[in-house]
Amino acid sequence: MQIRQEKGCYTLYKENEAIGTAVVDGTTILRLEVVPRWRGRGYGSYLLKELLRQNGGLDPKQATRFTAPLPRDAAGRALAQKYGFAPDGSQLVRRRVPDLSAVQLCHAFLTARLAPGGLYVDATCGNGHDTQFLCTLAGPAGHVLGLDIQQQAVDNTNARLAAAGYGAVGRAVLHDHARLAELVQPGTADCVLFNFGWLPGAEHDVHSTADGSVPALRAALEALRPGGVLAAVLYSGKVIGDAEKQAALAFFKALPLTQYTVLVCEFANWAQTAPLPCFVIKK
Repeated sequence: MQIRQEKGCYTLYKENEAIGTAVVDGTTILRLEVVPRWRGRGYGSYLLKELLRQNGGLDPKQATRFTAPLPRDAAGRALAQKYGFAPDGSQLVRRRVPDLSAVQLCHAFLTARLAPGGLYVDATCGNGHDTQFLCTLAGPAGHVLGLDIQQQAVDNTNARLAAAGYGAVGRAVLHDHARLAELVQPGTADCVLFNFGWLPGAEHDVHSTADGSVPALRAALEALRPGGVLAAVLYSGKVIGDAEKQAALAFFKALPLTQYTVLVCEFANWAQTAPLPCFVIKK
């Protein structure tokens, strides 16, 4: 099967025969039809799924709202329901809220908690996504420092910051986060962010471990100013096991209440290996 699209008009072909059409104006589906003799074989579902995909409707990170006319028959109603459309007055509406990830939760918490300016540290900069996020928090008056033990990660991060216009706000350096104290004076950082695991897109045999991560967490707490936040996303699974996550959790749980407030945000209906966002607020 093949779908051809021109100026919002979609045509579904089976071999050389046009068996279905759809007309879309932005996020409004004006019409979707399958040739009668080809109905009931899943072609309408295939066509609808493809036009949603091409217009961002299946992106779990994107909020979308699609509308369509009310179906004329039971088959149309079943198809609409299958893809999340529901009656809303004189039309169908499909609303999708982005799935919440551990990293997104971490970013939302920090955005609500921290103000522009000051010093922000990405202790595991990877490809620079978190570093760039911290640059948006720090603003022009702030400073962001990214660390990683892989030169590829440092280069990727600095390239990303430059392309996004944050070259004057943030930079990444080749450095072990367990030796954070060599670069950051005690009590000066507004935030230290950890996203443990491995460099996305690289080989998985290089990844963070408890031996280096727990000393890094300890160094991060020393670097924080009063009111500063340590944020960490912990991972476990077949490749990296569970040791790092458990060691970090034990470290967090042992912190004295008189000096720190510790939050561990578990997704209760996710798998045990799901990423685990944690926050430590220094008093």
